[in-house]
Parts: sequence; C-alpha cells; structure tokens
Amino acid sequence: MNRLTAGFAALAFSISAHAFDLEGAIKGALEKGNASQTAAVPASGGSGVDQLKPAEINAGLKEALARGAEAAVAQLGRPDGFFGNEAIRIPLPSGLQKAEKAMRMLGMGRQADELVLAMNRAAEAAVPEAKTLLVKSVREMTLQDAKGILTGGDTAATDFFRRKTESDLTRRFGPIVKKTTDRAGLAQQYNKYAGTAAQFGALDKNQATAEQYVTQQALDRLYKVIGEQERALRANPMQAGSGLLQKVFGAATGR
Repeated sequence: MNRLTAGFAALAFSISAHAFDLEGAIKGALEKGNASQTAAVPASGGSGVDQLKPAEINAGLKEALARGAEAAVAQLGRPDGFFGNEAIRIPLPSGLQKAEKAMRMLGMGRQADELVLAMNRAAEAAVPEAKTLLVKSVREMTLQDAKGILTGGDTAATDFFRRKTESDLTRRFGPIVKKTTDRAGLAQQYNKYAGTAAQFGALDKNQATAEQYVTQQALDRLYKVIGEQERALRANPMQAGSGLLQKVFGAATGR
C-alpha cells in the first residue's frame, strides 16, 4: 500500500463510525410568477411597474440578465476565479476532510493541496461554457417570465437562470471537469474513496466522483455570484449605469 492510498484508507474507519453524522442540504427553487403575458401586474408588484410598457419590461430585464450572466462568467471563468477567492474556492467534501487530515499527518499535504487545486482549476475551465446557454435563456425569455422576475424575490432572475440552464450546464461541465481533474492523477483516488463514503451514506451520491462533485459545486457558485449581482441591482438600481435598467428596476422598487 503506497502512502497516498494509506492516507485515503484512513477514511474507511471514519466512514463506518460516522456514516450518519453528515447532514444533507436541499435547496428549493422559487416558483416563478403566474401572471399571464397580457395581464396587469398585481398591486403587490408595485404601481410603478403598471406604468411601464411591455417592451420596456422585456428589454430592461434582458439587459440586466445578460449583464449579470456575462459578469459572473468573466469573474469565475479565469485562472484563480475559484481558487483565488476564499469565499468561492471549492474544498473537499466534508465527508472526505478526515482523509485530507490523515494525508497531512502522513506528510502528504502537497498531494492534498494538488487535489483541491485541480478541482478548482476544473471549475474555472468549465464556467466559460455557461455563457452561451445563459445568453440563450435570456433571448428566449417571455414577457410573462420578465414580469415574474421583476416583481419576484431578490433572486428571481437567478432562479430563472437555474431552472432554464442547470440541467444542460451539468452535461456540458462534466467532460471538461473530468478532463482537468484526471490530469492531476489524484481524481482516481478521490473517486475510489468517495464512492466508498457514498455507499456508507457519509457522502451524497452526487459527490461520489470528482466530476460530479466539482460540476455541482461550480454551478452552485456560478448561480451564487449571479444572485449577489442581482441583489445589488435590486437594492440600488440607480447605480446600474443604464437609463433603462434604472427605470425598470426603479419602478419595481419604488425608487
């Protein structure tokens, strides 16, 4: 048994003892508004929105979504877009962090660092693939979608993006992530022991391979960044720098 395998093998003992210690988290998606394409926005949506022309709502939201998508991709889809940002960096799954500690105790910290770096580099390489699909979803947005987003919650636009693109992006990200993590030579070790952890219930099944785990983490962080930009725009539409965006979001917020 080589030192790398020994480091990860320490995980097997912790899995059986702590298989049910980890809590899963399930994120719910917000439902979009049910307003019809021709119906007026309800009073709760703000009287200012009622005064906007449909073309203004549609154009304003498409501009906002396109800007947010392009900015998020530009921020994350570059060297250190993930790894260089501590708030965004992808760590090993919590169920494998015991193995990481064991590796470091065995003097294998460099190998553990290489695996974490490889995962983040894989995410950085995959994110540019998102731009085309995000922009496509904006082009296909209906007036009904736009009204639902405008009068929805703080991340209604981000939730729209997720509904429209997550499934396709998962398929697109997968091969890119696999190619990058395989280069590190440690993805196979991750897959072996993460698969064992998943069987014991210490990891979610979607974390059983490096490809699955990094793909989901990359997407979660992409939508997180888009959501942060959306909240900022809704909180202060006057700083949008666009007259149309100021008018549309200002009407929605009463500013």
